[in-house]
Amino acid sequence: MLTRTRRWLGATAVALATLTAAACDGTDGALGPISPIPGHSRAPVFDGCPTITVPAGQKLAHRLWARGTQIYRWDGQAWALVGPSATLYANAGMTAAVGTHYVGPTWQSSSGSKVVGAVQQRCTPDAGSVAWLLLGATSSSGPGFFEGTTYIQRVHTAGGVAPATPGAAIGDLVQVPYTTQYLFYKRAR
Repeated sequence: MLTRTRRWLGATAVALATLTAAACDGTDGALGPISPIPGHSRAPVFDGCPTITVPAGQKLAHRLWARGTQIYRWDGQAWALVGPSATLYANAGMTAAVGTHYVGPTWQSSSGSKVVGAVQQRCTPDAGSVAWLLLGATSSSGPGFFEGTTYIQRVHTAGGVAPATPGAAIGDLVQVPYTTQYLFYKRAR
């Protein structure tokens, strides 16, 4: 019994070491290559989208995943974005909800802190998904993990693009499912 337990503990240690190495290998797992930027603390550069790089003097504070919808309204000529409605998660498996994302755009934690952003740059690596964004924080309040946020990146989007077909009547609403990853930055100290 003791030998079997030691083998199991040894195999578990090897598996954990492998997972840790994979998490720190600079590839961001299955989400694509990233590389550090000189003068930044863990701030990634996303290959193919340098326009959404955060300015120098910022550090990555939080990484959250989101699942929800992009809401569009038919204006008679085109689908206009109303805003997002999504749940924010602390893990890639999207099992640990920590907040919501809604019109503003606003991100609000379950503890009540929130940040509102304004789009500064866009990049569209996949025409079938909403653009990747760099947003500047216009306000943040706390206490909580959004307090002091200066920049937000929306990256690794899937879905969320407005329909290609017109609405049946002016004012029609459609909710298009999407997933993404949000990176929140604060001033480096």
